[in-house]
Amino acid sequence: MQLAFVLYKYFPFGGLQRDFMRIALECQQRGHSIRVYTLIWEGDVPPGFEVLVAPVKALFNHRRNEKLTAWMEADLAKRPVDRLIGFNKMPGLDVYYAADGCFEDKAQNLRNSLYRRWGRYRHFAEYERAVFGKEAKTDVLMISEVQQPLFVKHYDTPAERFHLLPPGIALDRRKPANAAEIREGFRREFKLKDDELLLVQIGSGFKTKGVDRSLKALAALPAALKKRTRLLVIGQDDPKVFQLQSATLGLGDQVQFLKGRSDIPRFLLGADVLIHPAYNENTGTVLLEALVAGLPVLVSAVCGYAHYIAEADSGLVLDEPFEQEQLNRYLVRMLEDDAARAQWASNGLAFADTADLYSMPQHAADVILAQGRA
Repeated sequence: MQLAFVLYKYFPFGGLQRDFMRIALECQQRGHSIRVYTLIWEGDVPPGFEVLVAPVKALFNHRRNEKLTAWMEADLAKRPVDRLIGFNKMPGLDVYYAADGCFEDKAQNLRNSLYRRWGRYRHFAEYERAVFGKEAKTDVLMISEVQQPLFVKHYDTPAERFHLLPPGIALDRRKPANAAEIREGFRREFKLKDDELLLVQIGSGFKTKGVDRSLKALAALPAALKKRTRLLVIGQDDPKVFQLQSATLGLGDQVQFLKGRSDIPRFLLGADVLIHPAYNENTGTVLLEALVAGLPVLVSAVCGYAHYIAEADSGLVLDEPFEQEQLNRYLVRMLEDDAARAQWASNGLAFADTADLYSMPQHAADVILAQGRA
């Protein structure tokens, strides 16, 4: 079959983008042709992929999205496909991969009434309704159970259109046989002493991921512990605001910001704790990547995958509503207790051996290939 995928932006290090790539490659491996519509493509194009970058410009993102939709629809009219799979909400999709939460719920509960008069609101509300509306035909690949009731509440979406997927952790994230050697080389590269502790925070969108909370927690450590603790923040974002916060908190060289990169498994093996106090997070793939690598996790409960950390007993989950003081206290506990970290690591690895944390691309492809064009 000829399959078309559409997403607003592709870059190699985004969680949504990596999920798209693994699903598209799975479909290709099953013998189907892959076409991609996008506004921005960064990175290599896999062999056999036809990638079409829309030649559209607009002052506002929502207008650019609308132009992409019109441009794509014109091309599809000339060159039809068997399935259209979207990784952002838009009209005309056969299948939607639900990486984002419910926009309408946020608009009603987190914004004032004036917001709902703006063109931006109307655009995203209309595009979401085109996917989840009761009369729509789009099948939805859900990666978080938390969001489904919200979509049903606002759109009365029929239950049979939802397909809950297991996580899709890449197997290269699992702790390898030579993990100790990799850890030693990594810590030597980053000039970490034997008694130094390394926190990592990984993910694009520093504000949403709670980097400000992590910096406050690091600054609040007892003096002796803080002196031997470092934080690496990795992701595609502008770090200037957080670098200024770090400097204001007097953290100096203890905090380093790195752009998104392809060798994340080395960081998971070289660190002592993954810190992830996100403000909101539909899933949080990096939480499970840390779990299967044997890295203890400190995470906020709002993350869709935080329950796996609790089930595996592979770290600590913060209560809701979030309190900075609890994060500060939990971080001290995790950094001070070497035996507890070793036990959390062991628990995570044992959980990784038995739980289905890896088969999302295969299940997604099954749903995609079973759905016909309306």
